[in-house]
Amino acid sequence: MVPVDELIMRDRNIHPPAFTPSYKTTVLRSPRLALWSLQNSLSEITAPLFGHEEIGPLDNDLIRNYSQGGGEPIGERIIVHGHVRDENGRPVSGTLLEFWQCNAGGRYRHVNDRYIAPLDPNFGGCGRTLTNDEGYYYFRTIKPGPYPWRNYTNSWRPAHIHFSVFGTSFGQRLITQMYFEGDPLIWRDPITLTIPDENAIKRLIAPLDLNAAVPLDTLAYQFDVVLRGRHATPFEN
Repeated sequence: MVPVDELIMRDRNIHPPAFTPSYKTTVLRSPRLALWSLQNSLSEITAPLFGHEEIGPLDNDLIRNYSQGGGEPIGERIIVHGHVRDENGRPVSGTLLEFWQCNAGGRYRHVNDRYIAPLDPNFGGCGRTLTNDEGYYYFRTIKPGPYPWRNYTNSWRPAHIHFSVFGTSFGQRLITQMYFEGDPLIWRDPITLTIPDENAIKRLIAPLDLNAAVPLDTLAYQFDVVLRGRHATPFEN
């Protein structure tokens, strides 16, 4: 995430490896040969630029941004907030964050999602925002539900929100997932357990933050993103 600089090699002791047979789809989609490191052109490491004029007034409000006729989605209303920082704890301002998730019943608004849970007509499940000068971001949403998947018999994914973090170019896009404090499915999830470091997994678990909650309205969870270093947030391969 360094402006006008080469991409930085990931620490493979923290981030999940490409080939993890316990997560079955990696068997087919992981590279069979060693990857090549390619020289980046100036346009690849300096563009595109993301500005506040690209963000709509409801982009960070998933409770309202897909509302149909003034209705609101069903489920537990929450705020997710935190900071994006570099390896030295310095805030990273102007960072574009995208987020997407399933609804409270565990179903995505996607043509290939065949889970029996119903779609919510007032919930689209995606949004975006930019960090401010202090590297801070927040958004409102509905707490997602767990859902089954066909990794092995009776596999269930813990409740989670996907995050995409952009640097100064599309080549610097980092993707991760946020989980919720106290969810027992986290430590039974083959995708989460591809991360080789238990402490790194814990950095993906957002604690409840009652100080940021809105009384009689909305609970809050804090999720900080660290881009590099010993305390880096694990990112997907």
